[in-house]
Amino acid sequence: MDSRAYRDALGRYASGVVVIGATAADGQHLGFTCQSFHSVSLDPPLISISVAQTSTTYPMIRETGRFAVSVLGDNHHEVASAFARKGIDRWGGVAHTGTGTGNPVLTESLMWLDCEIDAEHEAGDHHIVVGRVLEMSQSEAHRGEPLLFYRGGFHRIASLPATA
Repeated sequence: MDSRAYRDALGRYASGVVVIGATAADGQHLGFTCQSFHSVSLDPPLISISVAQTSTTYPMIRETGRFAVSVLGDNHHEVASAFARKGIDRWGGVAHTGTGTGNPVLTESLMWLDCEIDAEHEAGDHHIVVGRVLEMSQSEAHRGEPLLFYRGGFHRIASLPATA
């Protein structure tokens, strides 16, 4: 199968965009952009993220045993781009706060979850990481529309009338 054609085909599925954050033992804030984030279970509360095996940040996050997920709003496209770059201070100049476990979360995120790593599975060229939710932001903490990733770029929702 042609990998570019496969990637282009999957790019026709819109997904939300999140920032994964953690604090290393030395106090350094770690983070990366992720668009492969899913709810897994309500009881117990579990989520999953998929991370490329080539990630240089995820192994440091794995060592901490925990991470936070900040769901980005449609005003966060620059933040999403910055957290996708290598070799920069991703948290510098970005308004953030800490969770109860000390993981950094974006202050203006639509919502956030603080998780401990529950399981990890190798899947092709990615790791599927299951996180057990320990804490979450208050619902309706920040209003807004989600940032979407579609066909290789960031987009916002074109609002449609609500349906039942």
